Amino acid sequence: MITPADSLELLSVAEMSRADALTIERGTPGIALMENAGRAVAEAVVGRFPAGPVSVLCGPGNNGGDGFVVARLLAERGWPVSLFLLGARNALKGDAALAADRWTGPVHPLTGDAGRGAALVVDAIFGAGLARDVEGAAAQAIERIGKSGTPVVAIDVPTGVDGDTGRVRGTAFGATLTVTFFRAKPGHLLLPGRLQCGEVQVADIGIPASALEEIAPQTFLNEPPLWTAAFPRPRLDSHKYTKGHAVVVSGGAAQTGAARLAARGALRAGAGLVTVASPPSAMLVNAAHLTSIMLQPFDGADALTAILEDKRKNALLIGPGAGVGWETRDNVLAVLLSGAAIVLDADALTSFAEIPRDLFVAIKGYFAGPVVMTPHEGEFARLFPKIAEEGGSKLERARKAAAEAAAVVVLKGADTVVAAPDGRAAVARNAGPELATAGSGDVLGGIILGLLAQGMPPFEAACAGVWLHGEAGDCFGPGLISEDLPEMLPAVLRELLRAL
Repeated sequence: MITPADSLELLSVAEMSRADALTIERGTPGIALMENAGRAVAEAVVGRFPAGPVSVLCGPGNNGGDGFVVARLLAERGWPVSLFLLGARNALKGDAALAADRWTGPVHPLTGDAGRGAALVVDAIFGAGLARDVEGAAAQAIERIGKSGTPVVAIDVPTGVDGDTGRVRGTAFGATLTVTFFRAKPGHLLLPGRLQCGEVQVADIGIPASALEEIAPQTFLNEPPLWTAAFPRPRLDSHKYTKGHAVVVSGGAAQTGAARLAARGALRAGAGLVTVASPPSAMLVNAAHLTSIMLQPFDGADALTAILEDKRKNALLIGPGAGVGWETRDNVLAVLLSGAAIVLDADALTSFAEIPRDLFVAIKGYFAGPVVMTPHEGEFARLFPKIAEEGGSKLERARKAAAEAAAVVVLKGADTVVAAPDGRAAVARNAGPELATAGSGDVLGGIILGLLAQGMPPFEAACAGVWLHGEAGDCFGPGLISEDLPEMLPAVLRELLRAL
């Protein structure tokens, strides 16, 4: 959980440093920002925990300087404070040295036993810009405090977590509460760092929002204010054709369920009409299960092309249950020539694993409309093997893939990242464990399809679809199966539209 929820921008470590620098350039002393940061942490501690012995663990940089402020303010409130420093006190520089000078208590060297006897630990060892694995005394302290179960309040990010990637560098504190400043960072949301942060509070320390104008961040928290301006609203003069006609391509007779799940997701997401395009072998089984969703036969790429000649059919999903091979490749290439908005999932992606360039060239072709890809990690690695091999954070990989494919990429998971070719990206925080069930991703593809059919731009449609999918899972809760997800959408949409 991150509060406040209305701060959508996620700042990289470099962008946050720039925000600090801009504020100082405009007349706010750095030590004032440090005092404000320490005060915010101290207030969070006092508001959350009963007074008791607290160990404040400080590092050699500005994060440690924040820790000196926290120690001083808690001591002034009567808390028994022990302060431990990694490195020599006389090696501190700048604002951190000033903050240390204002601390009048003893400074102990940081050892593995720094948390012994404490009811609470304040972690101010390293901030978000950690460039190497944690080792030595700091690593020992992290491991021993973790085993003790003593609650930890982390300043900025838990020591050991990379603020940009969420990567754990060697070892990391598992915080109960993390207090960060101005805006959250990607590492607060990306796994596994998110698991280490506990509750994340974003504190105002005097950095003006105008700093964002120069920074121009491109990474965001995936919440409704990011995309509601483009979200389709019900209108009294709407009818089924103004709400778009979505098409879902079914697999053969043995693989039809995924397409029907997606089709119901599209219909519940608001598409005016939904058609399942079915091969002859699957017509009977699909007909037996569909009522409000229409059914149309097709047999091969030419038949799909003919279906999309009706330009009212303006969005199509292909991949779930489609089968891997040349037939699916031909079908994908055919629909990309239609100009309709296309969602590519599952087998539609894996079918191009040996020749991904053919897919990317087709997406960039003259007739291609908006394209959204919805891979999980395995499908991503098959379609973008070089990007996967190079590693990098989930955010970095999704961005590179979106640029290479000229498509919006939805890299799925508990920390789903939506990335656009223009560099924009959003990270989800509302996907619960209930969504880890067969068919869940098919419903997600259908929800995105339904929003595209209603004219939502692809990045916004993908972000909204991911958020609605997460909320639907949360609305149902434990015991969820994929068929439940579309049926939760009316309640989720009702609450969303009431808030607009």
